[in-house]
Amino acid sequence: MRSGNTSEAELELKQISVTYPQLSTPYVNLGILFRKSGHLDESEAALKSAVQRNGSSAIAWTELGATQRMRGEFKEAADSYEKAIAADPNYAAAYRNLGVVTDLYLGDPERALTAFERYKQITGEDKPVSTWIAELRQRTGKSTPRPTAAPAPSDSSNAPEGGAAPAATPSGGPPAPADGAAAPGTAPADKAAPGTAPSGEAPPAAPAAGTAAPPAGKPNTGE
Repeated sequence: MRSGNTSEAELELKQISVTYPQLSTPYVNLGILFRKSGHLDESEAALKSAVQRNGSSAIAWTELGATQRMRGEFKEAADSYEKAIAADPNYAAAYRNLGVVTDLYLGDPERALTAFERYKQITGEDKPVSTWIAELRQRTGKSTPRPTAAPAPSDSSNAPEGGAAPAATPSGGPPAPADGAAAPGTAPADKAAPGTAPSGEAPPAAPAAGTAAPPAGKPNTGE
């Protein structure tokens, strides 16, 4: 808080919550404040008041999940993160926290992998989340997707200039045309030769938080 005094900040937030009881934000801030000071019971109570006032707040649900995880309520924490995602499918922090709690505390790597891949898709973050995703893919027996190979360019080096070779004239066929006439199967002199065969297509582009610290190389869950 700007005052730097937890007690004053707590008193101020409580006054705001009394003045504006319909607002969820003061309760969210109170919950965070209580959690940072180690008062997890009060934190959870404040954050539950926040989601009761605004059940569509992804932030409130995510903060509630963070406090529940610190209290060892891992299943409840995952449920809160899922509710945050339902409220806002693009709220990245909920996916990150869900990935952490389902992998480290609930032993559900499949669910964690789905959460982390969505988190990466939303944020574009590479490391360290990519390392965690790769490890989860290995544990779940899923291969890492690879870019599709481009088709090989067509080889037109053996074709005669101007396109494909004309069919051969069978022996005993008609006599050669008179002087000035174009030979059968060849382009007239005053017309451009056909273009060469197109090269192969370019390859497509590659497809593209808390008590315990995540394994080395894994994303910081943050609180």
